[in-house]
Parts: sequence; structure tokens; C-alpha cells
Amino acid sequence: MTIKATQIHEILNSKRDEFAAFSQTTGRQLQTYRAALENFCAEGEPELQQLAARHPANLGAQLLEPLTQAKQGVIPFGLVWQNREQSLAWVRQRLTGITTFAVDGSQIYPGKDLSIPIALVQIGWFENPHLPTGEYEKDVAIDVMTPTDLRAGHSGDPVDRQVNMRRFQMETERLIDYMRAHPKATDRLVFLDGSLVATFAQPFEIKVRQFYVECLLELLEASQKYQVPLVAYIDTSYAQDLAVMLRTLYELPESQSIHDAQLLNKYMSWGDRTPMLLCQRSGILADYENQADQIAFTYLKTNRDGYPARLEMPLWMVEAGLTERVIDWVRGEVIIGSGYPYVIETADQTAVLQAEDRQNFFRILQDWAEQEELNLRFSRKMVSKARRR
Repeated sequence: MTIKATQIHEILNSKRDEFAAFSQTTGRQLQTYRAALENFCAEGEPELQQLAARHPANLGAQLLEPLTQAKQGVIPFGLVWQNREQSLAWVRQRLTGITTFAVDGSQIYPGKDLSIPIALVQIGWFENPHLPTGEYEKDVAIDVMTPTDLRAGHSGDPVDRQVNMRRFQMETERLIDYMRAHPKATDRLVFLDGSLVATFAQPFEIKVRQFYVECLLELLEASQKYQVPLVAYIDTSYAQDLAVMLRTLYELPESQSIHDAQLLNKYMSWGDRTPMLLCQRSGILADYENQADQIAFTYLKTNRDGYPARLEMPLWMVEAGLTERVIDWVRGEVIIGSGYPYVIETADQTAVLQAEDRQNFFRILQDWAEQEELNLRFSRKMVSKARRR
């Protein structure tokens, strides 16, 4: 049964005051934070250093580039094209011969249709050398997770979480393998679809949180060891590192509603970026050992309507002077992808498991179980679906 629009409208109308109050409060806070941002950008470098020196811990962020080229915290891109053909010509100038690489994953979770827990994880990758010949590489790798892998029967240990962890591990390991195979390749850019800062794992128990941190530490260390550029792309970011820095320096009221992308969006046009900043987020970075102060970030306006995307990269890239070149590569990927990096989008399409893949997996599993004389029972519902297809 479809949802009833009339009921939703009635509920929304009855709660309009709550939405309006939230919007008004957020609007006032946003004005306060933007005023602080303008003050921050108007300060000289010595004054900023003095301000920061008063708050050495948990500052949220620290400037890595001077504000001399920035206006209201934004470095303008400065190029405007009349049509897509012109923008693609610019992309060819920047990306021809530059290889971009991304990985994504998909999964089939354990379900009640099988008598034992079993899961399938698939990762797909896309490598694009950006050559006139149009060559590229797409491929996949899979893993079948057994009850032992899924820790089935362990009280309080959700099997779906084990699947998500294995997928994340496979994705980061594939990125690391790629870097290992192309050491010192400064004509390549590896994309991580997501953040290098595992704040998403902070609510988990220590063992799970450490698992995600270790995956990302190995990725950061591989990029530094093999000197292969790495960018973590977060299309919709609610990070508050810049907001925390402003709140700390100017003693602003705390707000969970104000995030960096929202704060900056008013001042940004397509292609603009912020100066590079060092992430000094409290919490999860305390577990990052020698990489705790090695993650830089910027915000890049990648579409005309939405908030800017957040880019994170290892600090060694900033110190090596790769920032502007790499960000141009990201801009190029976004232009090709019409608002989202084409290489990540294609990796996602390569990795995704469709309903037909699910049915094929179960069919293969059933045939194999019968051949091996294993007591694997399928629900009647699944058998019925398989017959109909």
C-alpha cells in the first residue's frame, strides 16, 4: 500500500512550529559562525598564531596554507566555461595520461532464507588512464563468508556488521595493493569513497572501532610509503572541524547543527576550494598513532546547487606541493561525472550486486551443497522464487 499524502501533510502541518523554531535557531547560529569566519579571515597570520596558541588541544583544525589568496576563507577557482565542450577541453589538458583508480563494494547479507548464515561480499574497481585510446580496466573480487567468518552464535555480535567490516577491509586492501604495484607514481590518483577519519566507528565497541582504524592506518601508511597520491572524497559531509575551530577561538555557543560545508557554501562558486587544513578532531584520531596529525582536508565546490564536497588527503601530499595539481584532477573527474567523480561512480556500478546476482548466488550455492551432500536448507519462499525465474 502506498503512503497517504494527506496524512503526511496533516502531521507536517501539526508540527510546523517545531520545524520553524529549529530553522530560526540554526539560522541565528549560522550568522554568528559566519561572522566569526569573516573575522578569522581578516586576521593576520601572527594574530591567528597567537589565537591558536591559547588553545593547543582539540582545536578542530589548523591552517596549512596562508589566507592571502583566500576571500572569506575561500580560494577562487576563477575559470568559467561557456559550454560543456570547453570544460571537457580543460579536463583533457589536466587529466590526459593521469591514471585514476577507485574501489567500491556490495554485499548479500545473511538471511532467513538459508538454514545457515552465509554472505557474499563483492568489490569492484575501475582504473582509467585517461588516454585518447579510451582503454580502461574494470574487474571484481568476491569472498563468501562462512558461519565462522560471520561469528554466528556469538552473543551480541551482529552478523551484518561482520559483512560490512569484511567489505571495508577488502576495499582498503585493494587500494593498498594498487599503491604497492605503482610506487612513486605521482601521475596516478587513488580515490577512497568515504572519510579517512573513522568517526563513523566511534560509537562501536573498542574491538570493532580498532578494526576500522587499522584499515585506514594501513591505507595512510601505504600512500606515504609508496608516495602515491590518495584522496578521500566525501560528497555529503557533516564534519564540524572548521566550526569547532571557530567556536574554540572565538568562544562561540556550541551548535550540533552547524557543519563546515553549510558554513562555507554561501561564499563558494563551482571549483572554489578552501585553504588546506590539518584535521585535529577530538575522539577517534587519538587511536591513529603516528598518523593522528597526518590528515589534511579542504572543501571543494563540485556542483552549483549543493554544499561543497570534503576532500581529505595525507599530509605528505601537501608538504610535497601536490595539492593544486591533485585538486585539479578531482575537478576533472567531477566534470566528467557531471557533479560526482566519474571514477568512483563507475567503480560503484562495477561492484553493485543486483537482484539477479542474488538469485544466481543462491542457485550456485544450492547446486554445490547438493553435490557436496551438505545439509543446507532453503526456505520455500526462495525455492518458489527460483522456480518462477
